[in-house]
Amino acid sequence: MISGTLLATLLCVAQPQTAPDTAKLDQFFDRLAEKGKAMGSLTVVKDGKVAYARVIGYGRIDGSEKDPLTAASRFRIGSITKMFTAVMVFQLVEEGKLKLTDTLDQFHPKVPNARTITVAHLLAHRSGVPNVRRDGQNVNTLSMDHDEMLALITKAKPDFEPDTRQRYSNSGYQLLGLILEKVTGKPYEESLRDRITSKVGLKDTYLATGAIDVKKSEALTYLRLGTDWKPVPETHPSILFSAGGVVSTPGDLAAFAQALFDGKVVSKESLDRMKTIRDGDEMGMGMEKYTYAGKTFYGHAGGGDNYGAWLAYLPEQKLAVAYATNAKVYPVENIVRGVVDIYSGKSFTIPALESIAVAPEVLDKYVGVYSNPGAPAKLTITRDGGTLLFKPPGAESAVPLEATAENKFQIEGMVVIEFGKGRMTVKRRGGEREFTKEK
Repeated sequence: MISGTLLATLLCVAQPQTAPDTAKLDQFFDRLAEKGKAMGSLTVVKDGKVAYARVIGYGRIDGSEKDPLTAASRFRIGSITKMFTAVMVFQLVEEGKLKLTDTLDQFHPKVPNARTITVAHLLAHRSGVPNVRRDGQNVNTLSMDHDEMLALITKAKPDFEPDTRQRYSNSGYQLLGLILEKVTGKPYEESLRDRITSKVGLKDTYLATGAIDVKKSEALTYLRLGTDWKPVPETHPSILFSAGGVVSTPGDLAAFAQALFDGKVVSKESLDRMKTIRDGDEMGMGMEKYTYAGKTFYGHAGGGDNYGAWLAYLPEQKLAVAYATNAKVYPVENIVRGVVDIYSGKSFTIPALESIAVAPEVLDKYVGVYSNPGAPAKLTITRDGGTLLFKPPGAESAVPLEATAENKFQIEGMVVIEFGKGRMTVKRRGGEREFTKEK
């Protein structure tokens, strides 16, 4: 006689895995599209097969002419580029052409602390190399050659001594790209093709070298203002280079993650190094860790201007979730988290995504520059039509705010801003701070 426990076990094994709730996934993306909260493309891959895919929005908007995004649409993926860069560095290490302990002075000796910064420090954002940028307004639309990039990094004061802490550094990954070119004797884009994309079969992944080209199915970037989509000026991809200049599709990103964890591009030892996160740090060597539906995913996020992308991979289930957008409104992380919750059968309430319209004359009362004696930078509020815009410190462009009340606005899931007489209260997860409007 079979015991009750054994019978339950056998029945559990015999039952096929519950299929994802595709109807609810459709409802989620229908809501995002209906409310103008996103434009983009999603691919969910399980065991190497597409389990769900959805595309909403447009790749080009010109007045009444709108070209819908398709599964073939290509997106700028921002800092997910760092995963590709890290993989190529580890390939060179495996080939004996580079060591993680090699110091930066072997390649670019004029960079401050070059004799004590190692390749490993650059990979793990522990080099102290600060993020650098040109001075001036609207300079990001202009191309940048490698000499100028290196000169900016060389002139910059280090954030800290190497390996004493971790701070995210785009410039550190730009240095890794320059090292790649020096060691291989090839341009970054050629190594990317030879070492990863042609090997894995990624036909839609490459380094951007110029303006977004709709003839190549590349999606233009837009900002949501009221009920309209407004084009966003492009950061020239040469500025982003090996830290954020790659173009791809969610399908290619999912295939890349699968190949990486299947050992097709680097060894298991290298992969383990990439995904290992030291105590107190937030990321590993070219990879981050996320917790969705109680499970640990690995991957990376990216963004710039108003585009963004997210890649998350769950090794034990061979599950890849890849999303790319050319218009961030509803936070990308919230979209990915919602997708995983729905796919996993976890309880998820589709957000209402309701907002209200506030009269321009009321919005004008909030426009201005706000400061706080204890804050290192000032915050700027502007208006464009019926939309209030918030410019965080150090940002190149302003971000639209959604009105939830006449005096209350938000960037959903990130920040809530409430206005009073001559003041502005900014509420984040870590607390809140009050700013005073300057006269």
